Amino acid sequence: MNSVRIDINSDLGEGIGYDAQLMPLLSSCNIACGGHYGNKTTISETLKLAKEFGLNVGAHPSYPDQLNFGRKSMTIDQNDLSESIYRQVMVFQEVCLLQGLAMSHVKLHGALYNDAAQCDELASLVLNALQKTKLEFSLFVPYGSLLAEKAKSYFQIANEAFIDRTYQRDLSLVNRNHPEALINDPVKSWTQLYTMVHDQKVMTISGEMVPIQVDTFCIHGDSISALESLTYINRRMAENQIELKL
Repeated sequence: MNSVRIDINSDLGEGIGYDAQLMPLLSSCNIACGGHYGNKTTISETLKLAKEFGLNVGAHPSYPDQLNFGRKSMTIDQNDLSESIYRQVMVFQEVCLLQGLAMSHVKLHGALYNDAAQCDELASLVLNALQKTKLEFSLFVPYGSLLAEKAKSYFQIANEAFIDRTYQRDLSLVNRNHPEALINDPVKSWTQLYTMVHDQKVMTISGEMVPIQVDTFCIHGDSISALESLTYINRRMAENQIELKL
């Protein structure tokens, strides 16, 4: 049987303290660049680790809301939000150049990721802000989302799905306030990943199997089970002829 190669990404540079343990189990990482967490120093430290482990590196811009870690929707002036997104990506690019690295992708964080996936006006704002950078990168987007559809005209897109989150029937993520929103069991995380890779489907919280096409799979670096789950997943991948796309 021929092996399958997949990209697994994680949101890093967020102060969790064990990025170096996660990185050997990943092929890409999305690095906080000042919106919900971080500054030039933390970006630089995380990029050095990513370079050591040979990972693809991407900017991880957010609503400018460190108080809530970027996980709450914000009412914010459109120009201010556009400027913040632009500035976060450009700061990340600046530090990448100092490290001799190329930014491979951009992935929105938290509430901004979810809001832009569903709101036409916000999706346009995000895309316009990213276009202003005049940089070349792929954009990680939720499969089948409004953002994915709009972004096709401007960027190369990579459809993303989550290993450690549950899904609604419309492929939106179950709200974090729901008791079954997070998948912390390594076996369940592996099952979700394998089903998406092997069957191109994901089981929703209501028990339905829904088609999904995925270019990159995410596990949250700040999850309490991230290291345990990734360790288990990498072992099961090796047993099932699935490799990381480095």
